[in-house]
Amino acid sequence: MDTVLVVEDSRPMQRTLQRLFESDGLQVQLASDGVVGLECFRKQIPSIVVLDLKLPRLPGKELCRAFKAHAASVPIVVLSANAEVEDKVLLLELGADDYVTKPFSPKELLARVRRAMRRGRPNPPAPTNAAKEEIAHEVLAFDGVRVDFTSMEASRAGKRLTLTAQEFKLLKFFAGSPNRVISREKLLNEVWGYENYPTTRTVDNHVLRLRQKLEPDPANPQYFLTMHGAGYKFTLGAPAAAPEK
Repeated sequence: MDTVLVVEDSRPMQRTLQRLFESDGLQVQLASDGVVGLECFRKQIPSIVVLDLKLPRLPGKELCRAFKAHAASVPIVVLSANAEVEDKVLLLELGADDYVTKPFSPKELLARVRRAMRRGRPNPPAPTNAAKEEIAHEVLAFDGVRVDFTSMEASRAGKRLTLTAQEFKLLKFFAGSPNRVISREKLLNEVWGYENYPTTRTVDNHVLRLRQKLEPDPANPQYFLTMHGAGYKFTLGAPAAAPEK
């Protein structure tokens, strides 16, 4: 049975969320503060985390970072009364998969939780122009870089790289659409799950980090190209002439 770890200090909200998730066939673990939440997470990795930001003992933002450092593939849906764009962008950059503002519709929250869980599960391998292993693991390989999307491991020239869950998701989407120009809005919709997000800065920041980790010369990218006025393109062929940085 799929398990939801709810980290929320309000007892009435805990009861509301527990009833909501259990009615949909999910098992629920409850934690009333950040420290207990981290202990529960480490003791038994859940299928998904529903995380309140304002927590005693350990703030929600730090907890989000700790969850992703321990098990990057576990999706996190943040609950907060704060609708500030800056907070949403920061949480997504820390690795959160979705951000729901209180008060919320129970039906919408449940739908977002289910969507995050689906996105967090590996898809069956699909053929692309990138090199793939013939075993169960889905692997992208180019120019000394090796990325295993199934085990969420990456290396460059034999040295291990650390990628966040969102960086793996973004790279996997790029690898599935090589040589295709993809708009920032399309990336937000497909990778982050937002159709109308107020800023595309988080996409730019994630592409920048992929360049820093995977490009031979991040200042002159060969694989993650900016297409002026259109978006980004991931190419494994010959680099385009003078791409915009």
